[in-house]
Amino acid sequence: MNERTTTQSPALLGPGLLLMLASTACFTANVLVIRALGASAAAGIWVIVLARFVVGFGLVATLFRHELALGRVFRDPLLVQRGVVGGICTAAFYLTIDHLGAGRAVFINNAYVVFAGLLAVPLLGERFHPGLVAGGAGAMLGLALLTDAFGAHRPFGLYDVVALAGAVGAAYVVITIRQLHATTHTATIFASQCVWGILLCLGPALLHAAPVSSAASLGLLASGLLAGGGQLLMTRAFREMPVAQGTLIQTLVPVGVAAGGLAFFGERLSPDELTGGALILAGTSLTALRR
Repeated sequence: MNERTTTQSPALLGPGLLLMLASTACFTANVLVIRALGASAAAGIWVIVLARFVVGFGLVATLFRHELALGRVFRDPLLVQRGVVGGICTAAFYLTIDHLGAGRAVFINNAYVVFAGLLAVPLLGERFHPGLVAGGAGAMLGLALLTDAFGAHRPFGLYDVVALAGAVGAAYVVITIRQLHATTHTATIFASQCVWGILLCLGPALLHAAPVSSAASLGLLASGLLAGGGQLLMTRAFREMPVAQGTLIQTLVPVGVAAGGLAFFGERLSPDELTGGALILAGTSLTALRR
């Protein structure tokens, strides 16, 4: 596959935008599958994260066995950084959900949308424009309303700091993905996160391992495939589109999760949540549909 880096905004509904939308669908389905099967409670956080990396590596190794340059994952400093930081941030995201609750953790972690858009200006030379500020502000406000992030009025604590650090790290990962696309195939970029994530999480997962039911095992497999597919699609999409645009589209995931909860679990959305979803859609569209 001939892959080429671009730095300009894609045409409306171009391949990058379609790939990123498919990525958000995979990530949304991943959350709903774990929730439906109760895999989080049955398997433990570290086992879930490890399964995500293992299944993701199996996916990319199967689909891109000829393009995958596994040796570079250990030799290329930028690939090592992408893998280590990405693995840590993924584990931090799951840990903060466990300790902070989904609403607060999702909101803080999704601050990477703003951080990545701002970092892309000096590091990648992307243009700073009013749509970035307005779209980012609208999306983040929407996330706060949709998730009721600070509804419990809890003080800012250790795991809030972990979540914030994870958001900054995730923004850095997005920047490195764009930089790596100049010389590296998508499969190798994604594999770097899987390989280093496995190395980072294997020890804790073995220490906290517990018997897993058949249903939970299927849930872990489905979750890993969906998360791996979503990550692979997102990595490829960043070859075609600017960081600010791609990260804002990812804020559609909480909207999809909320809609899935309403459709499959009988949950009701409050006026604040509906307003939050509308703001996310508006903020995302403001940037994503900009030519």
